This record gives sequence, structure tokens and C-alpha cells, in this order.
Amino acid sequence: MQSSEIRSRFLKFFEKRGHAIIPSSPLVPENDPSVLFNTAGMQPLVPYLLGKPHPKGARLANSQKCVRTVDIDEIGDNTHATFFEMLGNWSLGDYFKEDAIQWSFEFLTSKEEGLGLDPNRLYVTVFEGDENAPRDLEAAEIWKRYIPEHRIYFRGAKSNWWSPGENGPCGPDTEMFYDVTKDGLGDMTLEEYLAADDRQEVVEIWNDVFMEYEKKDGKVVGKLATKNVDTGSGLERVVMMVQGKNNIFDTDLFAGILGAIKERASTYDERAARIVADHIRTATFLIGDGVLPSNTDQGYVLRRLIRRAVRYISGLGITDLTPAPFVAAVVATYRDAYPNLVTDEARIVSVIAEEGDKFRKTLERGMKEFQKITESIISAEQAFDLYQTYGFPIEITKEVAGEQGKRVDEDGFRQKLADHQALSRAGAEQKFKGGLADASGETVMLHTSTHLMLAALRKFLGEHVHQAGSNITSERTRFDFTHPEKVSREILDQVEAYVNEAISKQCPMVIEQMKKDDAQAQGVEGSFWEKYPDVVDVYMVKCDDGTVYSRELCGGPHVKNTADIKGRFKIVKEEASSAGVRRIKAVIEQ
Repeated sequence: MQSSEIRSRFLKFFEKRGHAIIPSSPLVPENDPSVLFNTAGMQPLVPYLLGKPHPKGARLANSQKCVRTVDIDEIGDNTHATFFEMLGNWSLGDYFKEDAIQWSFEFLTSKEEGLGLDPNRLYVTVFEGDENAPRDLEAAEIWKRYIPEHRIYFRGAKSNWWSPGENGPCGPDTEMFYDVTKDGLGDMTLEEYLAADDRQEVVEIWNDVFMEYEKKDGKVVGKLATKNVDTGSGLERVVMMVQGKNNIFDTDLFAGILGAIKERASTYDERAARIVADHIRTATFLIGDGVLPSNTDQGYVLRRLIRRAVRYISGLGITDLTPAPFVAAVVATYRDAYPNLVTDEARIVSVIAEEGDKFRKTLERGMKEFQKITESIISAEQAFDLYQTYGFPIEITKEVAGEQGKRVDEDGFRQKLADHQALSRAGAEQKFKGGLADASGETVMLHTSTHLMLAALRKFLGEHVHQAGSNITSERTRFDFTHPEKVSREILDQVEAYVNEAISKQCPMVIEQMKKDDAQAQGVEGSFWEKYPDVVDVYMVKCDDGTVYSRELCGGPHVKNTADIKGRFKIVKEEASSAGVRRIKAVIEQ
């Protein structure tokens, strides 16, 4: 059974049982700035798990795209991946433990509707209880209807209590594990089962979370108004079980890209090939969802993945450095489930190629310097010199050092980096405050025009466009924005026309105060949200006919009306600023 059929069977199984099928949310959370990516299927549904009615009803199911990088050092083993799909079904105050457990078992073992897995290879864990909640005897009793009691194990909160973080809905869970050995392990004591889990001979395949409680600031504070069920099943692991493999990389999900890697490698190393396959796959999905390489947040994670892939590609002896065949293999695997990858394929290849080409030169220079270090401990000064002088990321320094049996003074490096950044910030603040050289009338006109320009760029290029930096003087605006390729003159003309239309219509600047969380939820454009207070000023260019030309988080100053912008807005130059970032210089012509 291929992965596409497994995904389809899951959705059809739960649709038949009254679940509305909802689409996957983007990898970057839309209304949750506390995390970089959606890391679980339930994450986009937190408001509904806390009691908000969902427009599709009380029973939902989907396959959610997720990214986790906390286990990045484990990539290359049998079960870890940075990108994965989480098959999930939810009950929002509807069914609870009995139906959830029954349907989990039925889908896993039914040959007609489900996956047809061997029930004799299933092992189950349930919550053993602690100060937050009692021992989950109810779940254990339900499981006894389906598997022998001696294959049901009670585990502590570390294994069988789930929450999305320090705040939100939480509760005990029951996890299902599947025996992936050739001959089968049979009955095991708890100690034997734990040892088999450590050896990855039994692999988690399903997790039913029974959300009865709410956590605030790390503490369980009480019960939710309604009981909910959050089911999660990692597609990669399910495919592994169904296809009779002992690792996710031998499945059809990775067959295409690993085949492309093996075809081009002169020195094949399985772990290196798996890392490249995983990281290129994740990069493909991240770029498809609008993420671009940068030095912060989601962009930093993407940059690290591409750079790490480049390092291992070089070790495989691949001389044809274009990522096109690898991206094409990923797109071919997911084209039906995620058609946006087909549309974005050329752009994805371009972004990875540009970042990869840039880093190869850095990698070559840095490795030459690294090889000159003979000490068993890489000092803070040496690590910082590799980083500052040669652009060698600390993550690569640590990884290479580990492979050679060396250690890195990472704490010392972090301190030197913090000292350097503090000096850099102090210098920047002396030069420009808030991106504006002064508060003169000309500078303020260009500031407001820059807001309008950003709105136009997002309108004509797409919502992946965000501010990446600005410097505005009385003579010109210099504006950096996220976009992977040169902007055509035709688009620049449309941007100019958009800004000048707003100026000619004499639109007032409306300042609206609102909670920062509400502003983000309503799609207000903004950068560096973490620097703003809980209540923010949203600057909106809104004309008398109701047209909103710009709506953006800012600290001012601005014109009171676009009629105060005396002249015509003109883009005089568009050029590259850095990888994935373009720069525009524009003026107000009198």
C-alpha cells in the first residue's frame, strides 16, 4: 500500500464516522507567535480545543504538515524526520475514550477499511497517574477488549501526558507501538518492552490524547469546559509499518529523492544520504509555504537545513550541484496531496540553489581553517573566529568537531557572540533610530510611502513578502524585503501606480489601538513583533470610499493624510540585498 493510499484511507475512515475533513494549515502558525512552526496536528486547533466552536462541527480530521528540529542530530536514524505529516482526528466535546480507542484499533488492524496491521504486534501504554490526574484505569479497561492485558503498560507523565507547551489544553494519553522486527518479539515485561523501544524494535504508531485539563504557566489549573480527543499518527511511521520496513527512509516517501542522490553520488554513505533527503524535503515544504533563508526565526531554520544538506552533499561526492533533481523527486511524491509544490517548484529550486551556492564557498574556506586546529577542544576564540571571519556556523563547527572526537567551548562562544551583538546594536542605534534618519517632513512622507509600497509588493508578489530592514532619510527610502528573485520592471510599475493612487485619493491615516495578539490574528502586517508592547498602534491608510491601501504595525511618525505627500513616488532601483532578500531604493519626485 502506497503512502497516498494510506493518507486517503485514513481520511475516508474518519469521514465515514462523521468527521469533517479539513485542510492542512501552513507550516508557519498563522496566529501563534510563540512557536516557529506547527509541530503537531492539534496546534492550529488550540482555540477550538479550549471551547471555541469550529465552523465544521465537533468531529474533524486531516493530515497536518509539521516541522520539528529539536531532534535534528538524530536525523539519519530509522524514525526521525524534520518534516512529517500528522494524521489526526479530533472530538471537540463529542466522543471520548471509548470511541477514540476503538477507532484507533480498528483503523490500524482492519483489512477492509484500515491498514490491516497484525494486532499481535501491538503494544499499548497508558497514564500511570500523578498529582495532576489519577491513573487512567478507564483507558486500560477499554484496551483489554482488543489486546491482552500483559501488553498494556502504565507509564509516567514524561511518556503519557501531553500538552502543547506551558499553556493550553492537556491531558493523559494512550500510545500504540508496533513491533517492526522480522520474527516478532511476542509477550514482554515492561522492562523488556522499554529495552525494545530503546532499540527501535517497537515504534510508536498512534497517540490518543484525552484533553480534560488546562495548563497555565506550566501548571495544571483545572479541567476544561468540555472533554476533547486529539489523535495523532505520524504518516511516515505508519507507511513504514504497512510497507514492512524497519525505517522511514526505505518507504515510497523517500524512494524518489534517495534514488536521485544515489544516482549522483560517487561515495555513498547511508546516513549522509538520509540527512540530505530529509533536509531537502523539509526545505521544499518550507519554501512552498513562504519561508525564505534568513538569520532569524523560521528563515534561520531553513538556512540551517540547506547548509547542513550542502555539507553532506559534498561528502557524497556529488559534482552536479543543482538541487533540481532532488526537489523534483519530492514534488513528484507529493504533487497530488500538495499541488502548490508543483506551482512553486522552480522558485523552490532557485532559493535552495542560491543559498547552497553561497554556503559552499563558506564551507570550503571554513573547513580549511578548521583543519588547522590541532587542539582537542575548540576554544571560544577559535569558534568565534571561524564564525566571524569565515562565516562558519557554530552548528557546523560542533558537528565536525564531534565527528573528530573534539569538543567546542560553546558557552564561551555564545558569550563572545552576545558581546559582539551588543556592540553592533549600540553602533546601529547611534546611526539610525528605528530605520528613520530624522523626523523631517520629507522623511515622514517617505516613511508613509514605504508602508504603501510594502502593501503593494505583497499584493503583486505574494504574502511571502515581509520587511527585512529599512533605512529612510529625507532624500530616499531604502527598503529590504523577502523575495527570492529579481522583481520585473512591470511589477515595479504596478507598485508605483498603487502607491501614487493612494496619494492622489487623499486618504487619511487612521491609527487604531488594539491588543497585539488581536492584530496578529487579524492579519495586520508587521515585523519584529516581539519588540512591541501588548497594546500596539496599527497605522491604516483608509480612503473615504472604504479602500484600505495599507494596514501595518508601526511606531510612527506618519503623515496625517496622503495628500501631505507632496510629489510622485518613484522606484529608482531594485537589486539583491542578500540570499532571499531584495532591496528597493525609491524617492518622492517633486
